[in-house]
Amino acid sequence: MHSADLKIGPRRRSHAFTLVEMLVVIAIMSILMTAGAIGLGGMGGKGVTSGVASAESLFDEARSTAVGSGVRACVLVAKDLTNNKSDNLKRIVVATEEIETDRTKTNFGQAKSPNAEEPNWVISSRGTLLPDQVFFSQVLSEANRGSNSGPLKSVQKSKIKGAQGVNGAPASAAKAAYDGEYFIYEFNSQGIAKSPGAAFILGNGVRPLTKPTDKPKPVASAKRDFGGFMVWKNGRTSTFRSPDQMKGIDSVNNGF
Repeated sequence: MHSADLKIGPRRRSHAFTLVEMLVVIAIMSILMTAGAIGLGGMGGKGVTSGVASAESLFDEARSTAVGSGVRACVLVAKDLTNNKSDNLKRIVVATEEIETDRTKTNFGQAKSPNAEEPNWVISSRGTLLPDQVFFSQVLSEANRGSNSGPLKSVQKSKIKGAQGVNGAPASAAKAAYDGEYFIYEFNSQGIAKSPGAAFILGNGVRPLTKPTDKPKPVASAKRDFGGFMVWKNGRTSTFRSPDQMKGIDSVNNGF
C-alpha cells in the first residue's frame, strides 16, 4: 500500500501589525508631530530675524546714499498709507531730500531746501515689505530710544514725493503706491544719525482676516518673537541679542 503523498501548503502569514510594530509607528508619529510643532513655533522668530536683517541693510543704504550724494537721506516706515493700508507697519523705503532741478537756480543739483527742518522727501528705492506676520513696533521702538525719549518723529504725506523710476513707473503711479504718512529715521549729508540711540524694533503678530488694516496683535509667544537694533550717531547699527535687552518687552500685549 502506497502511502498518500501529503502536500503541505504554504503557511498563511498574518497581515495584522504586532503590538511592537504599532508602538514603533506611534513613537515615530509622536516624534514627527513634536518636530513639526517646534518648527511652526519658531516660524515667527525666523521672520523677525529676516526682517531685522533687511531693515539693517536699508539703514546702511540710507547712510551711504547721504554720504555719496551729499544730501540728507532717511529710512521711512509706513505709518498710514493712503491706498495700501494693509502695508502699514510693514513697508520700509529709503528716501532723499528733494533736489533742485531748476537750472537757473544757484543750487541746481543740490538740496532744494537745505535749511528746512522738514524738507520734501523723494523715495529713492523700492525698499522692502516685511515678512508675513512681522510688523514694526512703534511702542517698543519709542520705549527704547535712550536719551531721545518721546514719540517717534513722523512725516506727513504732503512731504513725501513719488519716486521717479521706482519699478519703472512714472512719478504719478509711484506717488499713488507710496502716498501716506511715515515714521522717519534721518541721516544728515555726512551720514550722521539725527537721533542717535534711536531703536528700530520688529515683532511677530497677526491681524484679523476680516480687518487686515487693523493694528496687529502680538502672538502668544510674542516675547521671544521681537527683535531689532539701535542706531548710533555714526549711522551704524547694533542688534539686540535677546528680547530681554529691550525695555517694555514684558508688556508685549501693547507691542505694536
